[in-house]
Amino acid sequence: MALNEVANKPFARRDFLKITGMVGAAAAFSASLAACSPGASGGAGSTAAAGTGTIEAGISYALSTGFDPMTSSGATPFAANMHIFEGLVDLHPATREPYLALAAAEPKQIDDTSWEITLRDGATFHNGEAVTIQDVVYSFERVLDTGNASLFAQFIPFIKSVKAKDEKTVAFTLNYAFPLFPTRISVVKIVPKAVASKDQAAFDAAPIGTGPYKLVSATKDDKIVFEKFEDYNGKYPATASGMTWFLLSDAAARVTAMESGRVQAIEDVPYLDMDRLASKATVKSADSFGLLFLMFNCAKKPFDDALVRQALHYGLDTESIISTALLGNAKAASSYVQESHPQYIKADTVYGYDAAKAAALLAEAGVDKLEFELLTTDTSWVKDIAPLILESWNKIPGVKVTMKNLQSGALYTDNVDSGTFSVVAAPGDPSVFGNDLDLLMSWFYRGDVWPKNRFRWNDTPEYKELQKQLDAAIQTDDSNKAMAAWGKAINIVADQAPLYPVLHRQLPSAWDENALEGFAPLPTTGISFVGVNRKA
Repeated sequence: MALNEVANKPFARRDFLKITGMVGAAAAFSASLAACSPGASGGAGSTAAAGTGTIEAGISYALSTGFDPMTSSGATPFAANMHIFEGLVDLHPATREPYLALAAAEPKQIDDTSWEITLRDGATFHNGEAVTIQDVVYSFERVLDTGNASLFAQFIPFIKSVKAKDEKTVAFTLNYAFPLFPTRISVVKIVPKAVASKDQAAFDAAPIGTGPYKLVSATKDDKIVFEKFEDYNGKYPATASGMTWFLLSDAAARVTAMESGRVQAIEDVPYLDMDRLASKATVKSADSFGLLFLMFNCAKKPFDDALVRQALHYGLDTESIISTALLGNAKAASSYVQESHPQYIKADTVYGYDAAKAAALLAEAGVDKLEFELLTTDTSWVKDIAPLILESWNKIPGVKVTMKNLQSGALYTDNVDSGTFSVVAAPGDPSVFGNDLDLLMSWFYRGDVWPKNRFRWNDTPEYKELQKQLDAAIQTDDSNKAMAAWGKAINIVADQAPLYPVLHRQLPSAWDENALEGFAPLPTTGISFVGVNRKA
């Protein structure tokens, strides 16, 4: 069954896909099936599958976590995993269009709550072992197992069970009809059961997947080294003999590496260097969901009061921050998602700069003196913004804020997860996993990871109402009802602001067109060489 069909309800299903922003992707998925069979030609990767050159790249984010796709969400390991692992279906990193990965054919809908998928012939793991249906079932079950506390479980609550129908077919039973099933399952990557179940910590450090590149080594604060997986038989074979990703969190170091020819591509080009770098490389930006958010410890007074959280949002001169620190390469948030998103709904609460209102809200909350430390990540563009945040807030009568920049892992492990923080300003971009509104909101507002263990807002009545609206939006085929529920959900998070965006930014990358063919800047955090040809 095609992705834009459903038994007895073709128009309702298409309407739903349209308002979730997936109808175009669904059409592309169906149209691309002929080119998705194992070993098929088409795509940049097929032009030089036997390439012997290497790819060098500059990466801006530190290696803050391991690589196990059940738990890893760091920007750098996630980008690496796009090359190491495959799902049954994957989303192309640049186009965001779905394509068949380990699936041999389009997911087949049996009824409203039943789907089947056939496994690609000849798929093998990097250790030489054949991919089996048992590996597929295990990969989904380990994510769904609450004991594993997977970050990705909140993306697939619709899955009730995963069973092997036969040696080549896996059968899914859903808790309720979920129209986005064929693309949402891309969040689960297939791992070898025998290896991952034996020692998860070891697997996290030395992952084994089925993707076009194998991980050779990963050295914190230095580099990640890959080599071509010769036995890969999927859609996007590696076109280089290997890759080296240099971990260059220092912006100047990335630019220098690009200018000197040490690397053929870098992500996260500093806005100040875009024009200069454009004289020596191709520099382009992609609009993105990628945001800077404020996150509050809602278990700590006075940040348990929404009025205080609102005051600090109103107290930010966001337009000045964008023009000064980002040279205009961002837009102030007027909703949870950016205005170019297919499901954009303007929030009832929009935080334009209003220092007087900020002071009034603090007074209404009974706060006449507010002193705290702002924690931020050491990401270069966040470090550029952070002093301007302090400048805005310290103009509010009675407010005194200091600041500390921390490496992302230290910020979350030592301060956020321990509950010792007050306010955090940090980047976030769950759109690497998918672009539909349900997924984007589920990342921060469902499950325990963020609302319970980080911003600690899960015991509030507003949180419970938010879950109700998110459920209502995704469990209906009626587009009007879905949009109404999502509108209510957006208004809740905008008004309560336990974690809420300040801005959505553009993401610039730079690359050498003489060395790389098919490279494109991503509309998400990270960098990708999936389907990219390394020229001689």
